[in-house]
Amino acid sequence: MRAPIRRTAALLLTVAALAGSLAPMAAAAPAEPQEAECRTRIHGSHATAVCFNGHARPDRVQLHVECARWWDPDMDTAPVTVDPARHASLAQRCWLEIRHAWVTHTPG
Repeated sequence: MRAPIRRTAALLLTVAALAGSLAPMAAAAPAEPQEAECRTRIHGSHATAVCFNGHARPDRVQLHVECARWWDPDMDTAPVTVDPARHASLAQRCWLEIRHAWVTHTPG
């Protein structure tokens, strides 16, 4: 009668060891970013960004523009909160050309 108990105990220990080795794998899965998806477009001296938040949490977005000329100041828009399932449009400009435009995200 002791042999089935030992086998059951050994089986339980094996299952517990396997469950313990699988737990870190599930915890190590990369988290999905909770940022709104933004598409930025530059046309001459104007930059626009259209953002859509497909996540459950609000996202605060801000458009930043780096102007090409040294005397032309770089510009930033005011931060805008994009609620879940909503769009937001941001626009900014330089006097002449734009070197680079990008959007930053802040949760909440």
